[in-house]
Amino acid sequence: MKDILGKIFPKAASNDYKGMKIPCWIFVLLSLISFIRSCIHLFASDGGAGSIASLDLSSGMENIIFAFGLWGLSQVLYAIIQLLVAFRYKNLIPLMYILLLLETLGRMYIGSVKTPIYSHTPPGAIANYVILPLAIVMLIMSLNHSKNNEADHI
Repeated sequence: MKDILGKIFPKAASNDYKGMKIPCWIFVLLSLISFIRSCIHLFASDGGAGSIASLDLSSGMENIIFAFGLWGLSQVLYAIIQLLVAFRYKNLIPLMYILLLLETLGRMYIGSVKTPIYSHTPPGAIANYVILPLAIVMLIMSLNHSKNNEADHI
């Protein structure tokens, strides 16, 4: 257990990643997707609220768009952190997968407790069911020492 905690919370952040290669590359892909998603929420005229999330913007539209803009900003910042980890501090990848799991589960929970009204299912609602098991598998793989990693760092 101490070994796993040491991998998730290393004493120093570095680019010394010892996990398998596939979680690292999937993490880069997920980071890029997060960045693109964030930019849509940040820069789309409706913040993605109507055009992507399918929310009815007929009443309180300005507030919903404002909220999506703020959400987009936080997603951009999170994506920048993900990219920093992916390219500079790879030993934090297990921790980032835990954060991804918590964030995905949190959004799913909030969506079930505060059920919004959609005109159709938004892409994120479907993606949660892909990201959740993927993040679990990638977390497990990232915690396993890669035999090839000794001679060949990513």
